[in-house]
Amino acid sequence: MSFVAFDLEIAALLPPDCTDLDAHRPLGITCAALAWQYDGAILSATICGHDEGGAITPRMSRGECAALVHLLGDLVAGGRKLLTWAGCGFDFRTLAEESGCHEACRHLAMGHVDMMYHLFCQQGHALGMDAAARGAGLHGKTDGVRGAQAPQMWADGCYAEVLAYVAQDVRTTLQVAQAVERDGCVRWTSRRGRPCNVPIDRWLTVAEAERLPLPDTSWMDAPWPRIKFTAWMGQYHQEGFVP
Repeated sequence: MSFVAFDLEIAALLPPDCTDLDAHRPLGITCAALAWQYDGAILSATICGHDEGGAITPRMSRGECAALVHLLGDLVAGGRKLLTWAGCGFDFRTLAEESGCHEACRHLAMGHVDMMYHLFCQQGHALGMDAAARGAGLHGKTDGVRGAQAPQMWADGCYAEVLAYVAQDVRTTLQVAQAVERDGCVRWTSRRGRPCNVPIDRWLTVAEAERLPLPDTSWMDAPWPRIKFTAWMGQYHQEGFVP
């Protein structure tokens, strides 16, 4: 597929080990990034907010977030397939809240490839992108930086470092998709050190992944339901929209 990987970083300063993002919404968006392949190379671009004087702002404005939604829509209309890792339940939900473009974001979310959500629908449990990247022999995320640190780094004015971090994330997202298409499976090492792999014939959109049969999760203490990632779409999702 002609993928364009997408990722964003939030502005909200969350407490350590936060497990309930909903308690801290609205989260705000500091920046975003896109990555695509051109002439054999992976290119990337970053986006952030600016004031009238051109200075970087603490958060992207509602208008800037709406412009990002329109850019993503234009890419899709031009034949590109958007690609994320966990974008269905996080990135597009956050973008919908911050832009006010709820219907457009739901449309983009359902029609894009969320690799994590595909794996979740197929296996019944989530997987981190860094684990999948390292399983594919890739470098993975930026060394020494975790996603939870990005909001504080942005607030501290470390703009270049956060922009480099989100750019590396989208490049890695695209590389993982390409590696899995090449190898026909996702590989990772479990926390117990056991090598694991899941066959993937092709990446499915969110709408397609939802039609996969429910996996056996009887061995899990508290398996997550799929609606954990899709509830924000409300009636639009429940009507079974297929782009």
